[in-house]
Amino acid sequence: MHSHSGHNHAGVGVKAHRHTEAFILLFLARDRELYGTAILRTLRSELPCYTGDSAAVYRALQELEGEKLLKARWETDVGGPARKWYSLTPKGQKALVSFKDDLMMRRRNFDRFVEVYDALEKPSKSKAK
Repeated sequence: MHSHSGHNHAGVGVKAHRHTEAFILLFLARDRELYGTAILRTLRSELPCYTGDSAAVYRALQELEGEKLLKARWETDVGGPARKWYSLTPKGQKALVSFKDDLMMRRRNFDRFVEVYDALEKPSKSKAK
């Protein structure tokens, strides 16, 4: 894995914020429009295991904007720093459907992984005599 990956105790690479883009699109579809800090706050509050940081979120936003999956507008007429607000494009809406299909497939694979792994841990009943 790349340098953005974390490592678990066994030294296996684990990307802690692997699906950041999918969740950003999802929350924008639900909330219509959010700015960067609000997106990070939403990811942290609504995902039980989200460990990404602001750099990961802003990288994802930049990538999604570059791919025209979301659009941005600056709000500068407020007291305080200007905010960049993001919203979903029709292309982003289509990408969200693809992300859902992909995640459903992965979930089936992950469920199977856990099923097989759990079976490894159970002592064989025939040897228990």
